Formats: sequence, structure tokens, C-alpha cells
Amino acid sequence: MKALKYLLVFSIPLTVYVSFTSTGWITFLPLIYVFGIVPLSDMFLKVNAENFDKEQEEIEKNNKLYTYILYLTLPVQVGFLIWFLFVINETTATLDLIGRISAMGIMCGVIGINVGHELGHRNNRFEELLGEILLATSLETHFLPYHNAGHHFNVATPEDAATARKNEPLYTFWIRSQFMSYLQAWKLENKRLVTSDRSWFHHQNRMLIYTICHAILIGSIFYFFGLTTTLYFLIAAIFGILLLETVNYIEHYGLLRTKNKFGRYERVKHIHSWNSNHVIGKLVLFNLSRHSDHHYNGSKHYQILKSLPESPQMPTGYPGMMLLSLIPPIWFRIMNKKLQEI
Repeated sequence: MKALKYLLVFSIPLTVYVSFTSTGWITFLPLIYVFGIVPLSDMFLKVNAENFDKEQEEIEKNNKLYTYILYLTLPVQVGFLIWFLFVINETTATLDLIGRISAMGIMCGVIGINVGHELGHRNNRFEELLGEILLATSLETHFLPYHNAGHHFNVATPEDAATARKNEPLYTFWIRSQFMSYLQAWKLENKRLVTSDRSWFHHQNRMLIYTICHAILIGSIFYFFGLTTTLYFLIAAIFGILLLETVNYIEHYGLLRTKNKFGRYERVKHIHSWNSNHVIGKLVLFNLSRHSDHHYNGSKHYQILKSLPESPQMPTGYPGMMLLSLIPPIWFRIMNKKLQEI
């Protein structure tokens, strides 16, 4: 069963389980796994750029097991978040605190936000709701209105908050992308409501509902666990958000669509996203690294995304590229050279 390989994502909760039940340096096992073992494995394993043929693609597209694996992440993410609140409430050692908060942050970024992103592209309300719940565990629900109606429309242009400019450091991009995408999400929702003759203060304003849900979540944590645990949760959520923004940074760095003589941007092509076919990173992120095909057809399910020769390729997998982006001079030296090759 080809779908079963995506169960590898649950190796991350397994490392988080170890973090929550151990003390000392082993509480950092999720960090060691995601940013140590995974990128090292990607360096030594052969990349896989194979695609399904048309017949097999149709079979895999209709295989519900791929979707059920996504569904399974929801109780895992919510369960680990609840467990985290109890565990972190009783944690006193500084090393254990940092390790366990980072562990939950990885859960928020890899499962909460990434799977929320995949489900948020589905064309039915049930799966979109599951995506919203997953994103709420990282306080990142504004991602959906901006990502679907803003990022996919403006990608690889200066108008897109989530497209990193050439020579833009990661650390300034974090701030610009997060805050500008949040403001744009409100604007997009307001525009949608105005078009249908509704006030911004309406129950169909997703940003309004998301804000209320975030307030209820944070307020509930504060009520049941206190201020300190609430702050630890916020740090974990921010950690997950920074993972998201780092992925945004590496996915479109320096890539720009050209304008025609009428001032309109060319259509989104496979050359407007960076790709990676490194095996382990591809599996734990549900094929997110085949990003060009995702932007070419945002509703295409993760299991049938293609790797095409015209898509610019990263030197290594997503986790390794995320580490590289933390050191701007090295990142610029490598990626600016690759930009010249496109």
C-alpha cells in the first residue's frame, strides 16, 4: 500500500512522547530528529523524482487511505496539546521546559499547520473544518483565508507577503510575512463580505470567528492552568508559526513572475516555487516539497503532486534548507547562485 509510507509523519509524535516522558537532553529528541536525523538521511538517500502514470494517478487520487491518514493527525495533535498543558504545568527544570516546549512547537508546525494547510485546500466544509481546528492549535487560523485567496493569487510577486525577496534575511521575513498576511486576511474577508452586502461584524467573517476561537482557547488555558502554562503554550505556538514562516521563506525565495505589456503578471508556472525530491523530508511533510505542482493546481491532493524538470530544485530537503536559511550569508551565497541558473 503506497499510502502507508506517509505514516512516517507519526514518528514525530513518537519523539514528542519520549520528550514528555523523559528528562534532560532527551527532551530535545524531536528537534534532533527533525533537524538532525531527517536532513542527514536526506543527504545520503537517493532523491525520488518519480511520478505516477495517468492510470495509477487516478487510482491513488481516489484512495481514501491518504485522506484517513490526514484525519488521524487531528486527535493526535489535539491529544498531545492537552497532554502538553498538563506536562508543562508540572515541569520545573529549565532544560526540560525548553525541550518540551520546542517539542510541542514542532508538533504545531509539522502537524498542526502543515496538515491544516492540506485540509484547508479541500473542497468540502468538513475537511476545511478539520484544517481550521489543526491550525487553531498553533493560533494560525488566519493562514487559510490569506493562503488560499492571497498567497496563491499573488505568489512570486512583490504583492505577496509570503514570498521572500532576493537578499531578504529570514529574520526580517518572519515579521513581514506573519504580520502582513494577518492584515491581508482581514482585508480579504472584509472584501468578500462587502461583495455580498454584509458587514465585517458578521458570523460569516472567518477572521472574526477565528479571533473569538483563539481568545476562548487562550482564556481556557489560562483559567485551568494559569498564566505560566499559558505563556508556555504561546511560546510553543510561536515556535510552530516560525517553522511555517521558514518554510514559506525557502519555498519561493527570490522567484518572481514577470509582467506583460498590460501590467499583468504571467500565470503561475512550475518555475515559481522551489522543489525538493529528498525522500524523508517529502514524506513527513506530505509532499509539501513538491510545491510547484501545488501552486499550479492548489486543489490537487498531496499524494499525486508531480515533480517536473522545469521546477527549480533545492540542494537538499526542506529540513536541511530550513537550517541553512538560519545563516543568511551562506544562504545567499548558495541560493543566489542557483537563482542565476534558472
